[in-house]
Amino acid sequence: MAGKGKAPTFDQLVDALRAQSFDVASSSAASSAVQVSKHGVAAVLAPSGAGKGEGSAASVVVTPGILVKNEIARLLDRGYQKFIKTSQYELPATAAQLQAIHIFTEELNLVTGTMGLYNEALGTTSDLYQYDRLRGREAPAPAARRPWELEGSH
Repeated sequence: MAGKGKAPTFDQLVDALRAQSFDVASSSAASSAVQVSKHGVAAVLAPSGAGKGEGSAASVVVTPGILVKNEIARLLDRGYQKFIKTSQYELPATAAQLQAIHIFTEELNLVTGTMGLYNEALGTTSDLYQYDRLRGREAPAPAARRPWELEGSH
């Protein structure tokens, strides 16, 4: 029975990403982090311990998103439609953009050895969910004052 091989280092993982046609550039999101892009989609990876994915040599610091003017956009779900959100813009997401994010995420998980989750395999998952019918329910309403109860101490 053969044992598992030695896990690749972060530098070996970056070289493997380059070999799979990913564009790799340094990133300012975290120290020693790199921005990985392909198909117009990008994510930021750092050596393990800086984000999600503790089982591999790399952790995802910024989740995959469409590149808009050199900024990685977040995917926002409003219940009726998904949107691409940056610091300046909020645009409706097209089917081609969602498919690009999904393909990029699958390829990135395959190269990095990150475990794929069932809900991610079904389609693109969003970073943020803001349903319009639920707006305003975040903060509970303060309890009504009862006139027969004393305020403060007895």
